[in-house]
Amino acid sequence: MTTATDLDVLTIGHSNQSADRFVALLQDAGVSAIADVRSVPFSRRFPWFSGRKLAARLQGADIAYLPFGDTLGGRPRDPALYCDEVADYEKMAGTEEFRAGLDAIGDAMTRARLCLMCAEREPLDCHRCLLVARALKGRGLALGHILIDGTIEPHALTEERLLGHAGASDDLFGDRPARLALAYRARARKVAAHSKA
Repeated sequence: MTTATDLDVLTIGHSNQSADRFVALLQDAGVSAIADVRSVPFSRRFPWFSGRKLAARLQGADIAYLPFGDTLGGRPRDPALYCDEVADYEKMAGTEEFRAGLDAIGDAMTRARLCLMCAEREPLDCHRCLLVARALKGRGLALGHILIDGTIEPHALTEERLLGHAGASDDLFGDRPARLALAYRARARKVAAHSKA
């Protein structure tokens, strides 16, 4: 069983949880800082997850709140970062702004037990997994996703689920990195933000 201490960085989706349940999940995993990777840190349906209210709630639990939506958010402002009106995670990952955000995450990790946060419950439905965690894994970091029941799924298992969704997990002789890249691309096309154009 994987524990939080086996991993360099965690991720979580706030979903529709109560503030108390959300904080309890973070505390159980030993999180001391949240890196909010939402492009717009606001929730009309769950206002306790809006940036200011969340920061205040986390502060009361001795958890720092770090906004990263400008550099690591899933809704780019630049129209060139969309393909057929869908956010293109591969283009986004190649930008200097995104790489600077990853560098800042690395710096924050030296001072805190960090957890990336977005809204979606399922990691495979969110850019925190399909874009940010993928890029951090590429930098050699071990990641895990805090699931709604409090278990921590190692990113390697999340990638196996991704391959399963893509129907690419049973090819014993194929090039796994190529299959995984195709699976990431296909999933991103399904769940990434659409432009407002």
